[in-house]
Amino acid sequence: MPAILALRQTSCHEARMTDAIDHWGPTSHSFISQRLRLHYCDWGNADAPPLLLLHGGRDHARSWDWVARELKGDWHIIAPDWRGHGDSAWAPDGDYNTHAYVYDLAQLIHQLKLAPVTIVAHSMGGNIALRYAGLYPENVKKLVAIEGLGPSPRMLAERLKTDFATRERQWIEAKRAAAARQPKRYATLEEAFARMISENSFLSEEQARHLTIHGTHRNEDGSYSWKFDNYLHLPWAHDTAPEQVAELWERISCPTLLMYGAKSWASNPVEDGRIQHFTNARVVTFEDAGHWLHHDQFDRFMAELRAFL
Repeated sequence: MPAILALRQTSCHEARMTDAIDHWGPTSHSFISQRLRLHYCDWGNADAPPLLLLHGGRDHARSWDWVARELKGDWHIIAPDWRGHGDSAWAPDGDYNTHAYVYDLAQLIHQLKLAPVTIVAHSMGGNIALRYAGLYPENVKKLVAIEGLGPSPRMLAERLKTDFATRERQWIEAKRAAAARQPKRYATLEEAFARMISENSFLSEEQARHLTIHGTHRNEDGSYSWKFDNYLHLPWAHDTAPEQVAELWERISCPTLLMYGAKSWASNPVEDGRIQHFTNARVVTFEDAGHWLHHDQFDRFMAELRAFL
């Protein structure tokens, strides 16, 4: 059955579409950070060691459902939605900088008393987790970062070719444009599903359906929009200096596994030299995988993850 047709037949009964996942799904909770109510999923098994699953930019906590299903018997799994993502509140000023995200992660770990905690994180989530692990090395037992080191040295150098005043003006103009832009509306859930498939060619139909259902909300007029804030399209114009980020990487003391997809845009730290800032890290490359390698090569990812944990 064509994927969109299958989605259409079940879109009015979304639970049926993801029955294979939702029957073992998590409970929803929230915590407060900088006056924002942020959401997280809790997979139970509270007596087990804590394991945080941190999603990437413009993604959501339920992106980890397949991983959580495999590990929930041995771990107390918690998967938060970052501010501006999923079912968490949006920042009133539309400002999503790394300092705020690091604070949110610190608050989650502090309020839930999770330390020492094991962390598995993707992309932006990996970027934040690595910084937290450098700030509080005693609080992290093991860390897996999937393409989480951020822009490559080459990308950063290219950015610095533009003077600060010009970059600042570009940021102001981009933010003004974001303020004028309305969230994209899809007449049907299958239209959003088609968009998900077109943007992530490595995803299976099942994965794309699940990510679409949990990544959208229904508007008052019956249309669907992505849950993430439009302001997340803005670049991190006011980030920590690269040399300071590298200093945090050097402070990480726990065993660290850095994962990269061979077909991703991300730069491998072994090739670009950033691995030199880590004292206890190993890099694994996944062939035939892109930026979402934990979806693209799920079986191999789980094998590597279980062995590391």
